[in-house]
Amino acid sequence: MDLSSFNACQLLDALESQQLSAEDCVRFFLKQIANQNATLNAFYTVVEESAMASAKSVDQRRKKGLPVGPLAGLPIAVKDGICTHNVRTTAGSPMLENYVPFYNATVVERLWEADAILIGKTSMDEFGMGSSTENPHFGGTLNPWDHQRVPGGSSGGSAAAIAAGMAPIALGSDTGGSIRQPAAFCGITGLKPTYGRVSRYGLIAYASSLEQIGPMAKTVEDTALLLSSCAGHDPRDSTSATEPSEDYRAGINRPIEGFRIGVCRDHLENGLSVEITSALKQAIDIFESAGAQIVDIELPNSSNAVAAYYVIAPCEASANLSRYDGVRYTERAPTDNLDQMYSKTRADFFGDEVQRRILLGTFALSSGYYDQYYLQASKVRRLIQQDFETAFNGVDLILGPTTPTTAFKINQCRQDPLSMYLADVYTVSANLAGLPALSLNCGFDPSGLPIGMQLQGPRFKESSLLRAGHLFQSQTDFHNRRPA
Repeated sequence: MDLSSFNACQLLDALESQQLSAEDCVRFFLKQIANQNATLNAFYTVVEESAMASAKSVDQRRKKGLPVGPLAGLPIAVKDGICTHNVRTTAGSPMLENYVPFYNATVVERLWEADAILIGKTSMDEFGMGSSTENPHFGGTLNPWDHQRVPGGSSGGSAAAIAAGMAPIALGSDTGGSIRQPAAFCGITGLKPTYGRVSRYGLIAYASSLEQIGPMAKTVEDTALLLSSCAGHDPRDSTSATEPSEDYRAGINRPIEGFRIGVCRDHLENGLSVEITSALKQAIDIFESAGAQIVDIELPNSSNAVAAYYVIAPCEASANLSRYDGVRYTERAPTDNLDQMYSKTRADFFGDEVQRRILLGTFALSSGYYDQYYLQASKVRRLIQQDFETAFNGVDLILGPTTPTTAFKINQCRQDPLSMYLADVYTVSANLAGLPALSLNCGFDPSGLPIGMQLQGPRFKESSLLRAGHLFQSQTDFHNRRPA
């Protein structure tokens, strides 16, 4: 049976009815990885033996009528920046090339309790700092739609694995668009939850006030299924919200009639290709025909979001990555002098982009520059939050592009960091404001590359995003199309 055409909910139905065994399901996706990963490089680590053992355990309990979790037997891929007990977790960096955590991230624990089956750890930009997954240390990842193009980043491995049929669902993390941008480039669905909705405990930190773990899948329904198992308060994470979570899948079929969907015309008409603009306008027509009201809005400070983000995120990276000094659990450069060991370790085992952001952040936090850079960026961040608060007084959701272009070619932006940063122009605002945002495929450009549409909502309104996204997918078939 070719399971690559099944979405996660269909697989789960087949597993629950015992038309499909967990062992056969896991074996199929492991075979998909074996056949494709040498080309695509979506996985850094594959855990075949433990995955098959877990699948066997699920099958035995099912046959005996014993309780199993809500995701029992469903294979899942996890981004390599999320800690997994006894499974190598590199964060895409030589600094952590041999790091094997002694604990699970909270989200991994919750998936384990739900009886999901970890099949491997997916590729990423080093420490999540990038938008292309062109990792120079572990090799770049290719876009399944076009092997001459990038899958996006930094959760590019998770997106490529789903698009290529190597995994039905996956976890990514999003600091400035790292779930949504690769979801757009690879034609899948990706959700950045509200800041605090999903525990960050066990996520290797890059920028702590911005990043969130979130689900990636073929469909909105699959995304809702995965979010339901991951969300909820975690006392081990001081940033974890106490706002109660819910069964997100249960409510996605509710109609959106009466929804007010905001559209910022500046985002829709300036700087986008004709194909992306056309696809978004067709999406607006679909929502209008479903009974939603389209409202023009303004987000006057959004043009400053990239500048604010690329001050705040490097400042937090400078602080978070100071722990990698060669003394504790990281790689170490051998020298006779302690000071030289610190500097040589960080020079040898951090990549160029990581070093660039650490230097930028350290400079912006330094005496005499803090007020000029970090404090100023924080004020802009607050203005962006206020723009969204004003907009959401009049609308339920905001619709716009996920990215200004479709997937760009390999090496096209690698030597020009600024052009890479601008790939995040439509995504970073949600991270600065702590809002939930959903990316889904809304069409294809003339060369056959997916186009991403982004829906943003008020804090803790993931259910509204998922309802709207599911309505769109029920009226279109873009999410069902797969690379050759």
